[in-house]
Amino acid sequence: MSNETITQDSVTQAVESVKAEYGRIVLAEIARRTGLSMARIKRIRDNGFVLKPNGNSGKHRAAKLDPYKSIIIEKFLKQGVTNSVVIQEHLTGLGYNGSNTTVRDFVRENRSLVPAPRVLAVQNPNRGRRYSTGPGEMFQMDWGFVNVEDGLDGIWKCACFAMVCHHCSLRYVEFFPSAKQENLFMGMIHAFMLMGVPKCVLTDNMKSVVDKRLADGTPVWNKEYGEFQEAIGFETKLCKVAHPFTKGKVERLVRYVKENFIQGRRFLNISELNSEARIWCHERNVRPLRETGKAPQDIHCREEHFGSLPPAGVLVPYTAPLRKISYDGFVNYENRRYGVPLRYSNREARVCRTGESLVISDPLTGETIVTHAVDWSRRPKICAGQWDAGKAIEEAPTAPVRATLHMANDSGNAGYDRFSRFSILSRGGNR
Repeated sequence: MSNETITQDSVTQAVESVKAEYGRIVLAEIARRTGLSMARIKRIRDNGFVLKPNGNSGKHRAAKLDPYKSIIIEKFLKQGVTNSVVIQEHLTGLGYNGSNTTVRDFVRENRSLVPAPRVLAVQNPNRGRRYSTGPGEMFQMDWGFVNVEDGLDGIWKCACFAMVCHHCSLRYVEFFPSAKQENLFMGMIHAFMLMGVPKCVLTDNMKSVVDKRLADGTPVWNKEYGEFQEAIGFETKLCKVAHPFTKGKVERLVRYVKENFIQGRRFLNISELNSEARIWCHERNVRPLRETGKAPQDIHCREEHFGSLPPAGVLVPYTAPLRKISYDGFVNYENRRYGVPLRYSNREARVCRTGESLVISDPLTGETIVTHAVDWSRRPKICAGQWDAGKAIEEAPTAPVRATLHMANDSGNAGYDRFSRFSILSRGGNR
């Protein structure tokens, strides 16, 4: 008799038959006839051989994840986010102290709530071959692009600059409004400030780096990029065309950013996004790697194996690019317009953005012209006194003024008014 079919009648019948046969109650015999364990038979005996239901039956035991299930469903699963690590990090900030396994199991059980993914093209087999480099020898860099949905139902592309040390996997990530060459220079300089200057940088055959290749494969560097790498003091190596496996570390970093960092993340502007990206990179750089058991920050030895950046004067043309000031006193930078006093119209100025501040300075003296607070609004930013005529530059005469201009009276023959309204008299000349 199984435990699932045991009833009060069967227990009573077994007790009476054992009592009639042995003249007393034998618990072992009752357990044998009912199929119950001795522990349960003893509990039934203590209750007067009355079969009572389990005290926990019908009760719901609250789990640690129960208060957060609706958040997981609405904010992550229905938005297509299934990365349990990202979900757990968000819930930890809300007070969740459970394990990642619980979150992963819940996501697996509710995958039906995730929108259907787009169909991917068939991927070619991996044709790469693993290789290693010593400390300070090589960095890998690349661009990644993500779509940004603003609050006005608009979608625009945001460029993600990624650089990684090929020796220890130290990461650096920075976002820009576009992948222009000047943004590439800024991203590389910011990465070198944190990681040091390597001997060479491995990258794609992007237009901002190389113009073309000769018949023997020799690259013809872009003029501005060639001057940049010579000024900083590093070499550049190019991957084989259409062969991204050569720089697999940075390709994996771009994929990691798309699958982990941006998942479920909302930001107010790019300055805030870059601040969060720096925190995210630091948390990953101090986390031990599975293959080495050490953190990239501990392996990376900047002082011993890496070069240093040149003086600040050499970096100014790259960190603060030149911009032409328009006739109405505006500078266009990162697809936004910033006001400059009108007296600087049709001149050039250097523009540098640091965090949430944008500084416009004179390219010759380095004097700051105006500073703007960057709010990433599409509306033009007007500076104080931008069109103040009192402060405009006025040319003074370089020689004594000898010409005199007189205004004639309105009286006289009306037919000759158009000829005699003004008369110009020159000292020493004829009327």
